[in-house]
Amino acid sequence: MTPPLRSAAVAGTWYPASSGALAREVDRYVETAGESPEGAIQAIVVPHAGIMFSGPVGACAFKAAARQDYDVSVLVGPSHFAAFDGVALYPEGAFAGPFGPIDVDAAVAAAIAAESDAIRPLTSVHAREHSLEMQLPFLGRLFPGLPIVPLLMGRQSRRTIEALTSALAAGLGSRRALLVASTDLSHYFDAATAGTLDGDVCEAIAAFDPERLLEVFERYGEDERGRYVGCGIGPAIAVMMAARALGARAAR
Repeated sequence: MTPPLRSAAVAGTWYPASSGALAREVDRYVETAGESPEGAIQAIVVPHAGIMFSGPVGACAFKAAARQDYDVSVLVGPSHFAAFDGVALYPEGAFAGPFGPIDVDAAVAAAIAAESDAIRPLTSVHAREHSLEMQLPFLGRLFPGLPIVPLLMGRQSRRTIEALTSALAAGLGSRRALLVASTDLSHYFDAATAGTLDGDVCEAIAAFDPERLLEVFERYGEDERGRYVGCGIGPAIAVMMAARALGARAAR
């Protein structure tokens, strides 16, 4: 049986469907991203709005990471359309990328899933989801041939965050992995309010303090966290904690 190919859901709407047009757009964002911080990059936190909005920010992170070589990229994002407990893994096959298919590293996916019952194969919830797909333009352009492990977090409970953290740290072992957390920040506030809310998140990330970020996240009820803090803060916390377990010591 041929492994499944996950079709693009937002090509032509959230980013150009033409590989040529998209390459020019990605290259422009990367060129204008400015100087990258020094040091090895274990993980990045990136947005997932339409590329005309999120591209300049995502480019800063991917440009910094592109100075290094990796064995695999582990993508962790929120599920916007399906509610479920735990983490949904796309275990094998490929994602249709804008510059060609991007393979799923089935061996790494299995190693991570083996570490926790909270992680299970569930390909159906990936079909419409944009939070991981919006990272493919940068991955395909800057990291050609790099395989991925796609993970979507359902209900972002402390228990799920901690389970994913442990599974990533143990399952990746000595592999050179780029961890990618996909999240937007507060939603639908005026600029002043959004700046205050988002400032709390950015300060916790810059301080490399995932426990503080979790405290900010849990100030709000489960139905309010996505609006007041960010839709993928659970994935961001798990990625920060896993990066620390894998050797990261500071953040920018």
